[in-house]
Amino acid sequence: MLDDRKAAILRAVVEEYIETAQPVGSNSVARAPGLAVSSATVRNEMNALERDGYLAQPHTSAGRIPTDKGYRFFVDSLPSGRLEAGQTQQVRAFFDRAHGELERMLYDTSRFLSGLTDYAAVVVRDAEDPARIRSLQLVSLGPRIILVVAVLASGAIEKRTLEVQEDVDEVVVGAASARMSALVVGSLFGAPLSVAPSGTREVDVVVSAAAAALVPAGASDHTPQVFVGGASRMANAFDAVTTIRQVLDTLEQQYVLVTLIKDVMDRGLSVAIGAEHGVVPLADCSIVVAPYQIEGEPAGTVGILGPTRMHYEQTLAAVAVVSKRLGQALSKGSEER
Repeated sequence: MLDDRKAAILRAVVEEYIETAQPVGSNSVARAPGLAVSSATVRNEMNALERDGYLAQPHTSAGRIPTDKGYRFFVDSLPSGRLEAGQTQQVRAFFDRAHGELERMLYDTSRFLSGLTDYAAVVVRDAEDPARIRSLQLVSLGPRIILVVAVLASGAIEKRTLEVQEDVDEVVVGAASARMSALVVGSLFGAPLSVAPSGTREVDVVVSAAAAALVPAGASDHTPQVFVGGASRMANAFDAVTTIRQVLDTLEQQYVLVTLIKDVMDRGLSVAIGAEHGVVPLADCSIVVAPYQIEGEPAGTVGILGPTRMHYEQTLAAVAVVSKRLGQALSKGSEER
């Protein structure tokens, strides 16, 4: 643990470096509000902070910059932040008008969050969607080919193609569609189905095939979906072209992003700083994450990827508010439908 003076000096260094991206000198820190100490005292304390791994000196004649350890102390000591009034109004206005299918809403949310923070934003939809089925329809595509279309309350659309063993006319498909709809509308997508015989063999064959296609495939057919907004903003966060290229390349690798976010969440973190997240191309980046829920069930994650010198307090507040409002909007849409 740091004593109060070292902690105050470290906070002053981090805050100035976040604003300027330039090494911070002792004279500048000594002028920080609330620090009634001389430059010489600040210099000695900064030397101690460097020895303890909280600060680094990029050049002999330069000031200090925070290390990952320094940022971690800074983040862990932050009070619970709130969005500014104008940003709160932006969030409210966005979710008041955000409607449509789930995929579009998640993509729009990633773009909105990026604009709100000026960093790259990531929204992940988990592999299993907890939304209820709003409607289901079977459509004949040929004598033995049937398309199953399930519209979820969250706005997502799931499709399965069936191939049955004998010709089926459209009247039978229509009857099977009505029966399937009565069985599954209002139930959670992917939940096991109990299918009792209808008394008509041809209808039962189609219903059984549709039920079998929905349940196993619904549980494992798709992988998490990733929606990235504002990737180009990362180009303004770094001076080195190589770093920019590595970061942008990583943002295009959905598997890497999903694995990274899952690992951060599994460790119970809301912020992973620099080397903490273990993804080498993102060593100069931090990620801020928060889960969102639909109808009280985990549905995905909202995150921000930015430089380690990001504005943590505002970013944490933005991610927390947007993830909460996204879950509320999707749950409300589910109830209304």
